[in-house]
Amino acid sequence: MSHDHDHHDHDGHEHHPQEKSENELRAEALEALLAAKGLVSAEAIDAVVSYYEHDVGPQNGARVVARAWVDPAYKARLLADGTAAVKEFGFTGFELNTLVAVENSPAVHNVVVCTLCSCYPWPVLGLPPTWYKSAPYRARVVSEPRAVLREFGLELPAEVELRVWDSTAEVRYLVVPERPAGTEGLSEDELMRLVPRDAMIGTAKAIEPESLAA
Repeated sequence: MSHDHDHHDHDGHEHHPQEKSENELRAEALEALLAAKGLVSAEAIDAVVSYYEHDVGPQNGARVVARAWVDPAYKARLLADGTAAVKEFGFTGFELNTLVAVENSPAVHNVVVCTLCSCYPWPVLGLPPTWYKSAPYRARVVSEPRAVLREFGLELPAEVELRVWDSTAEVRYLVVPERPAGTEGLSEDELMRLVPRDAMIGTAKAIEPESLAA
């Protein structure tokens, strides 16, 4: 579901954004222990995190978007049932039990947030970026979404409807960005390069092909 600016909790209980989840605390403790024992370096951990954050996951989502751009029948299936559509590529997991794909257009722009914590479709987008988990983003993108997008370098015309989608543990979202003009002759592999992670969250648009060439 979308909402305008009503900031709410997923479980109906008071939540303190600054508090870290039990899983986050466990992960940090494990990382510190491994590094202290010399079993793995902090640099190696950072490299693995970067790999999953910027390469593996986002490439999966980019593949889905590129297919939707070139195959109207697939796009229809994706918008009707995101979970089933991405499963066609073998992308599965708890985080995709209910995946909803929302499509950007010249008239509508979608952006995703998790107001409670960092619910996120890992199998298609990789690890959530740090800013996605931050308290300021989670609160401000609901109350002042245009200002937040402007800080990301995305200025939307006043006539474009902005929809904010609140991801939860049960339902997660994938934004299908607008396909850039002048890309009709590109292959799916070439189109994938135009789909950055942030465009699938809604804080950016797809890359213009001339920008990529430069």
